[in-house]
Amino acid sequence: MNRIIVAAALVLILALVNWSIWAKERHLAEGEVVYLELAPVDPRSLMQGDYMALNFDIGNRIQDALYEKRLESGDMDAVDGHVVVRLDAQRVAHFERLESVESALNADEMRLRYRVRNGRVRFATDAFFFQEGHAERYEPARYGQFRVNDRGEPLLVSLHDAELELLGEMER
Repeated sequence: MNRIIVAAALVLILALVNWSIWAKERHLAEGEVVYLELAPVDPRSLMQGDYMALNFDIGNRIQDALYEKRLESGDMDAVDGHVVVRLDAQRVAHFERLESVESALNADEMRLRYRVRNGRVRFATDAFFFQEGHAERYEPARYGQFRVNDRGEPLLVSLHDAELELLGEMER
C-alpha cells in the first residue's frame, strides 16, 4: 500500500512540474513582446556568480503613483496590482495609469501585473543571471524584453541595448 501511495505522489509531482514547464514554454511562445526600460542597475554578486540586478523605470513610476494614492487614501498597505502601459511603435512600454479594476484598453495599451516586495515594485524577476566572465556583454543593457500573457504576467526573455539590439549573443 505504501508503494502505491509513493508512486501516486511521484506521478502527481512529475505531472505538476511538467505542466508548469509546459505553461512557461507556452507563455514564451505566445506572449506579446514588450520592452521595459531599465533604471540604473548593479551587476555582480560574489555569492551567486555574475548577474545584473534589475530595476525598471516604470517600476519607479508605479512607486510614485502608489505613494500619491496612499497619501490621498491614508492606506499604507503595499498591494500587488496592474498597471496600464502605452506601447510605442517599437513596443516600449510607457506608464499610463494604475488600475484597480479592469477597464477597456485602447489599441496601443497593455495591462501588466506588478508585485510589491520589500517596498519595491517587481516585474517577474529582479535579476538577470549570465555566465561568469561575461559582464561586459550586458553593461550596455537599457531594456528588458518580456513576453506578456493574456493575464498581464510578464516573463523576462532577454536584455537589449539602447537601440533594442539583443545583448549576450555569442560571436561566431
